Amino acid sequence: MEQVLWYREPASEWMEGLPIGNGRLAAMVFGDERQDVLALNHEWLWRGLYRDRDNEPAAEWLEPVRTLLKSGNYFAAAGLANTFFGGRGGISQLPHRVDAYQPAGNLHFVLNDVKNYVQRDLDLMNGVAGVSRETAAGKVCAGFIVHPELNLIIGHWSGHFSGRLFFDRVADPDADESFQVNRMGIDYQCQFHDGIAYHVAIRLETDGIVTVEGQEIKIGQAGELTVAINIATSIRGIEDELAAYPLSGSFNWTELLRSHRQKYAAMMGRLALHVDIPDNPASTGERIAAVKAGGADDALPWLYFHYGRYLMVASSICGELPANLQGKWNDSLNPPWECDYHFDINLQMNYWLTEPTGLSECSEALFRYVERFMPHARKAAHDLYGCRGVLFPLQTDAWGRSTPEAFGWAVWIGAAPWIAQHFWWHYLYTGDRDFLRQRAYPFFREVARFYEDYLVMDEQGVFQIMPSQSPENRFAGTGYFPVSLGISSAMDVQLAYDALGYAIRSADLLQIDAEDMARWQVIQDHLPDFRIGSDGRLLEWDCEREEVEPGHRHLSHLYGLYPSSIFNPDERPDQYAAAVRSLHDRLEKGGGHTGWSRAWVACLSARIGDGNKVWEHLNGLIKDFATVSLLDLHPPRIFQIDGNFGAVAAVLESLAQFWHGKLHLLRALPPQWKTGRIEGLRVPGGHSISFTWIDGRVTSIDGILGYSGELLIAELSDRGGDMIFCGEPGDSFQRSFNPF
Repeated sequence: MEQVLWYREPASEWMEGLPIGNGRLAAMVFGDERQDVLALNHEWLWRGLYRDRDNEPAAEWLEPVRTLLKSGNYFAAAGLANTFFGGRGGISQLPHRVDAYQPAGNLHFVLNDVKNYVQRDLDLMNGVAGVSRETAAGKVCAGFIVHPELNLIIGHWSGHFSGRLFFDRVADPDADESFQVNRMGIDYQCQFHDGIAYHVAIRLETDGIVTVEGQEIKIGQAGELTVAINIATSIRGIEDELAAYPLSGSFNWTELLRSHRQKYAAMMGRLALHVDIPDNPASTGERIAAVKAGGADDALPWLYFHYGRYLMVASSICGELPANLQGKWNDSLNPPWECDYHFDINLQMNYWLTEPTGLSECSEALFRYVERFMPHARKAAHDLYGCRGVLFPLQTDAWGRSTPEAFGWAVWIGAAPWIAQHFWWHYLYTGDRDFLRQRAYPFFREVARFYEDYLVMDEQGVFQIMPSQSPENRFAGTGYFPVSLGISSAMDVQLAYDALGYAIRSADLLQIDAEDMARWQVIQDHLPDFRIGSDGRLLEWDCEREEVEPGHRHLSHLYGLYPSSIFNPDERPDQYAAAVRSLHDRLEKGGGHTGWSRAWVACLSARIGDGNKVWEHLNGLIKDFATVSLLDLHPPRIFQIDGNFGAVAAVLESLAQFWHGKLHLLRALPPQWKTGRIEGLRVPGGHSISFTWIDGRVTSIDGILGYSGELLIAELSDRGGDMIFCGEPGDSFQRSFNPF
């Protein structure tokens, strides 16, 4: 089966286009029967109005909030806490200060004399989008890439054709703009009022006749047209960025395509998933329509899996910023949620896939992003709560400012502990001691220091978290506030347990900070219990409370089931069973009703070994929450990329999952994928494994041992038992089995 999306008809809108990118630059390729449109983006193109925002000191109000919480006056506590710690935006009726990610503009090429639209496609393995048409003079083919070495967007048309090229941007009353158009190309400058500036530079090469009429460039009697695009912002210095990726010289499309494909294929080829199912010869658009109409397509989730990997690569190769709510693609001046970063599931879900798929370097932008926050996150912890350590916001943008900007949602201290999980995973998967010592552990230590100051020991010697929330859910008694504040929500306790554990284990591995480690161990040992309710469900809050939305889209209290593994059948069977029951109950009451939530449910279903439910939710992502180009949707119809990324993690988790020191294979294999092979899967310990299965049973395993030199595999197919591969790091291993 080919990793290609293809269509017989053009995209009807931007959101049905085909995304290309390299992390720094991105473009959505769409258009109509006659024209190709490249909707352009640059990762640092945020308005910049609020890049120096700050907090008002409010730590003196923490104790009054805690007094109200202890007395059970949750409504008054929520009101006071949001007033002083909740910032603006949200339900405050005051404008927030999160900058919006912005579109750079659109490059159009309109062909003359088009007779027939033939096809458009996106080659995931090679990162190339293509469009073909028939004109009066013959077939015209176009190709589009964002080159990872030149760091430019390149478009190329070939055949016999004429047409016109122009650039535009949606009307923006809060920006000053100017154009320069000549026979060599187009230059567009834009200055946001009180914000940043940027420049779009477009250069063309053609063997055709070039004339300029107003702001359009007309191309006549051409056999080839190559357009190269650079975008520069004042964040890096416009002239410096233009000079760093020059548009001078000749652009040989054949050579550019070869080197681009080589880079993309090298990254995409690190992991391969083969499933023995018949391919579907219909176009991708026809296949999606059939599934939405109630049909079955066992190969479409396979394509969706590879599409998610592709989107990560296209968001990351040359990027300095992590993927935001829409990756690196946006066409709106006022995108939903500012197309920003949310630390209460969405940003984390984006990066669940990177380590196991062998795309560790794609996480680098995430780590650098977190590190840019550190100075202001320390100031925020002190100003808002009087604590050492760091406080990260629930919602934010590119500028590294830790300010709450979602009144009603933003009083939450769990963002930094949750993102710490990715630093720990990177160490687990790579064994990079320098990374652990120089980058991960310093972050863990700051998170642990915040807990030292923020937690409150009660009369029983238990360290309570207050105020605490379960993003983004609520219980009765908190009035009109959309998120309840209470004491020691399940998720906050689980996050504290894990984050303190990262600090403890890292200090032990590095043989440093023994006194700190001992203090953190005492706190971890005296956190609140993971409580189970009278109906057998894992409690979401500190006690049984009336749920306002029993089918809430967030499953925050199940963090300990996935992406954490605090709750597993070996170490905490009671809490594991309670978490499973909670998951089923949430779904029975309507949970999982957004794209990202459905992806999380698929991951949770995989973790509990339910392959049928994994399949149901993977297909649900396509049937209920996908555009014709398989981009994930949030209701009512908003592109949000986290569901694409989360689905990759769900597939990987269904095939191989790691907890309690063991690798569990095929624990949640979808029954439709009875036979297959995965190659190049990374697992904790630095191992790379490949294995084949027939009729749901593993028939062979091979791979390379990682830095730990030992790999323990449990629950091999349906035989039970453990298998240990031991040796020196880098040793290969191989074993075959008779499945019958």
